[in-house]
Amino acid sequence: MDKKKLKSYRDLLVERRASLLGVVGRNEDYGREADTEATQDPADKASNSYTKELLFSQSTNDRHILTEIEAALERLDDEEYGNCTNCGEPIAPKRLEAIPWARYCIKCQDLHERGLLDEEE
Repeated sequence: MDKKKLKSYRDLLVERRASLLGVVGRNEDYGREADTEATQDPADKASNSYTKELLFSQSTNDRHILTEIEAALERLDDEEYGNCTNCGEPIAPKRLEAIPWARYCIKCQDLHERGLLDEEE
């Protein structure tokens, strides 16, 4: 893969990482605010509880993506970016444009999602 394309992927990953860090921070702040609100109304308590769970779920998903982004940036530094971490084949450019942190080619991703991929990590 040429250096210009690698730089564009790095820029996408860094931009997405910065965006997610902001979202995770805001979700944590909102969750704390929902925790500190002293409401006596059971409906308000239920609503606050639901909001807190929703924010926690979103935060967990965002943290998972952040972990994947960090791994992709490491692969860029190690000059292994763009190749499937399972079979070693190149990952399709369209896939990397859509999901720049992708670690598997389409075939191996399918196997991973079905639980048929032996992972050593």
